[in-house]
Amino acid sequence: MYDFANSGYTTVVITAVFNAYFVAQVAGGAAWGTLAWTSALAISYAFIILTAPVVGAYADLHAAKKRLLFGTTVGCIVCTAALAAVGPGDLWLAATLIVFSNFFYGTGENLAAAFLPELARGEAMGRVSGWGWSLGYLGGLVTLAVCLAYVTWAQAHGMAASDFVPVTMIMTAAIYAAASAATFAWLRERAVPASAPALAVRAAFARLAATARHARRYADLRRVLVCIACYQAGIQTVVALAAVYAQQVMGYTTQDSIVLILLVNIAAAAGALLFGHVQDRLGHVRTLALTLVGWLVAIALIGYARGDTMFWIAAFLIGLCLGSSQSAGRALVGYLSPPERTAEFFGLWGLAVKLASILGPVSYGLTTWVSGGNHRLAIAITGLFFVAGLALVARVDVRRGRTAALESAALRAST
Repeated sequence: MYDFANSGYTTVVITAVFNAYFVAQVAGGAAWGTLAWTSALAISYAFIILTAPVVGAYADLHAAKKRLLFGTTVGCIVCTAALAAVGPGDLWLAATLIVFSNFFYGTGENLAAAFLPELARGEAMGRVSGWGWSLGYLGGLVTLAVCLAYVTWAQAHGMAASDFVPVTMIMTAAIYAAASAATFAWLRERAVPASAPALAVRAAFARLAATARHARRYADLRRVLVCIACYQAGIQTVVALAAVYAQQVMGYTTQDSIVLILLVNIAAAAGALLFGHVQDRLGHVRTLALTLVGWLVAIALIGYARGDTMFWIAAFLIGLCLGSSQSAGRALVGYLSPPERTAEFFGLWGLAVKLASILGPVSYGLTTWVSGGNHRLAIAITGLFFVAGLALVARVDVRRGRTAALESAALRAST
């Protein structure tokens, strides 16, 4: 239910509505508007990266996951609702609220994920995580559909974006608050407080550094992590800027953009389910490579699209590849990780995704700024991230990487 609750924030604020409103209205359509948007996101992700080890260590030591999750949830809801006060020209207010709301969202996402080992046995973690992933897509679709209904009504009554976008922020915050109530009403904190070491903060960062050193021993796993950082930079760019591109280049309205993102989310849910079965038969590397080729085709279609047909085909293809490429990469990390270090390497996986969330969107924003607002050039450069990911995954030997992981486990067991 928490996945259901918080997905509306990313779908409406980051992907479908407020991002385009920020560039077109708050920044007045200036060439630097996209860079300002991506910079605000980058700052929030940098804060998450810097604070995640400390927040995680504190939550473990004090058995405080639920208390911290409640605080971050309230923070994100309040900041999202406050976005309703943002109007044309309110650049600093908008940027500040985006930095804080996205920081609270990302930190809360980490805390919610940390409950999984308490809620499911080892053999059921994938299934329970999958339920959350599916409910997340559903929550995003529900919130987006509610906003679409209102936007359609508002536009039919002659309202401008500066009139109806603020209301969608209130709607998104309200749905987030209502849906997350189930979590705080029924979820129990099963962990118990531990005796805190004297240097808990330093120890948290020391563990992160040690994990990075361990990754060097596994060449194929290391290539996969770098590959993920590359192609996730492309994915995070598309997620953060899809509606901006649709409105700035294709001339879409807010209503058009919402319908487009609805299609992408439906296709993403279908793609994740489809490729989940394909991956078991085709293999991890081939499945991931196939989805990256799909991303490259979609990026090419977007770059050349001058009408709706090619653009919508590209959007549908992105949807199919969106969830599948992310789940395929995550599964590959799990398959190549030594069993005794799975949690460590998934920590690096999360770090790679957050770094990609900075690198990709900022490179897009810089390109549009330097080129005077050339979004087609920016999307072409985004395609290079998928090229790099494809080149890296082609060098991964799954059998060799799996053998190295199992040998590590056997050596640890013998000692």
